[in-house]
Amino acid sequence: MAEPVDLRRAGLKATLPRLKILQLLEEHPDRHLRAEDVYKLLLESGEDVGLATVYRVLTQFEQAGLVSRHHFEEGHAVFELNQGGHHDHVRCVSCGRVDEFVDELIEQRQQEIARRLGYEMTGHHLYIYGKCPACRRREAAAAGLPTGGEGPGKASGRPLGGPQGPQAQGQGKGQGKGRGKARRGRG
Repeated sequence: MAEPVDLRRAGLKATLPRLKILQLLEEHPDRHLRAEDVYKLLLESGEDVGLATVYRVLTQFEQAGLVSRHHFEEGHAVFELNQGGHHDHVRCVSCGRVDEFVDELIEQRQQEIARRLGYEMTGHHLYIYGKCPACRRREAAAAGLPTGGEGPGKASGRPLGGPQGPQAQGQGKGQGKGRGKARRGRG
């Protein structure tokens, strides 16, 4: 539950809109929410917070390190509560579902590539785009094809298999298996 001390620790005054927005983000930890989504959820819960205030508070939260902002390809920003650990994202281009994963092999390869090119890496974001298992099944069923299971790459919390590393980054064919965790979320 959002506490005034959480905001004060981040250097922010504990105002009612900030507390309500932080509480809402804590209640939806597996979602990547647009400012408009936050606004609608606040309205549905009977809170009177304006859309401009939501944008302002989310920007303040980002600057304070409480939330992370992501720009997926559809052009608008989405926010998620910053829970400390780095992770990457796979986004369905059909339905917008977002799954999070951690893969040490990908992390190591990105460091190696940056070093090889003479960069000191200060951060990164990796977004992989594709079609989720549910959308692939739906499309296969609509085309009269067998639907099968979720197939490789399902977000199950088990290690991910299949091509990782450079292929997942669009840089060629991968040679190993990833060893990571996936976390299913909603966009």
